[in-house]
Amino acid sequence: MKRFWAGLLLAQFVLFYILSGTKFFVDAAAALFEYKKVAHQKLASYIPFSLGDVFYIVVGVFLLLLLIKIFNKATRRKAFVQLLIFINLFYFIYQLSWGMLYFQAPLTEKLPKREITADRTKALALLYLEKCRETRKLVDEDERGVFTFKPTSLIKLEILNRQEELPEEFKTKTATKIDAFKPSLYRGVVSYSGILGYYNPFTAEAQYNDQLPASYIPFTLAHESAHQLGFAREQEANFIGYLMGRNSENAALRYSTEYAVLKALLNSLLEEHKPFVDSVLSQYSAEMKRDRQAEINFRNKHKGPLDVFFGITNDLFLKSNQQDGSVTYSYFVDLLIRYESAE
Repeated sequence: MKRFWAGLLLAQFVLFYILSGTKFFVDAAAALFEYKKVAHQKLASYIPFSLGDVFYIVVGVFLLLLLIKIFNKATRRKAFVQLLIFINLFYFIYQLSWGMLYFQAPLTEKLPKREITADRTKALALLYLEKCRETRKLVDEDERGVFTFKPTSLIKLEILNRQEELPEEFKTKTATKIDAFKPSLYRGVVSYSGILGYYNPFTAEAQYNDQLPASYIPFTLAHESAHQLGFAREQEANFIGYLMGRNSENAALRYSTEYAVLKALLNSLLEEHKPFVDSVLSQYSAEMKRDRQAEINFRNKHKGPLDVFFGITNDLFLKSNQQDGSVTYSYFVDLLIRYESAE
């Protein structure tokens, strides 16, 4: 029995690897996602807490109990078989419900080809610096003079409405307009992981860390909303989130989006063009500098082994799904420059 389930798992790895390169099957998986996502998200929206986080807790406890049994000679054989059965089911459901979506045709195919040069990136960074400086004047501040917004429900509603306002060439997914955004139940731990938000493919919920500095949150919600639409790749979700926020009438969403774009552009230039990056940072408005310092303070407060661990595991996960690593912004910047140059 143990060999059967181990062999079946290996067969699944091989099968899904082959199918991931087959356009017909990838399109079929995307069609399945489209078919089920409205009902899936609507069901999750009725539950006031993160069902997906509870699911992961249950899974974690179940796996821990199995591991304990595996260390016991009397129960080892049966527990190991149960573990293999669970992994087979988990992997199969994940691949059908989400994993294959990473292999959809890239969004670059919908954009004109442009040479991605440092000069183009610098020009766009300066443009977004000015956008940020202007939009920052329109948003609220807390008692420290740091950007804030409330209520979060208005940001969520705006993002859901913006799902229907995507440019025609990217309106390939059905807008659900269902509020299945949930604060993470792991917020205390997630703050130390460097993770801003995450999509749960088993419950269709978009989790976010509500303890983040406010400058992160609106764009993070837009990013996770893009996953809910069916854009699986991380940097493509960033791009769709950017399309949702760039022209929003909600100043908080627009500022968070513009600020995220500016940071991505500067991060892509940092290694080889640090003097330019330093120059741009010095031109931040006083308000933007306070927002940046709030982010730095948050990161410094939550540095630790978890940050490193999740950074490494996330990097491996992204690369295993044909994406840039977790700290690489090149694909997002590529999409930005191609889109902005085409306008």
